[in-house]
Amino acid sequence: MNAATLSKSDRLKRVLRVLRDRREHSTWAISRKARVCAVSACISEIRAAGKHITCKRRGDRWFYQLKTKKG
Repeated sequence: MNAATLSKSDRLKRVLRVLRDRREHSTWAISRKARVCAVSACISEIRAAGKHITCKRRGDRWFYQLKTKKG
């Protein structure tokens, strides 16, 4: 997969904007707020750009959270 760059991708910027509050957001909430369909693909591309995003499963729902880098 060729990841898009954060500086050139409006869809990745929208997803990152949702996550910037550093709270957990469900896949559905990210999809709705950022107006994207493939949330997990966007998260993967943002991670490839160096951002640390955790993912947790609760039942049948997934939650993503932007974390600060360690170190």
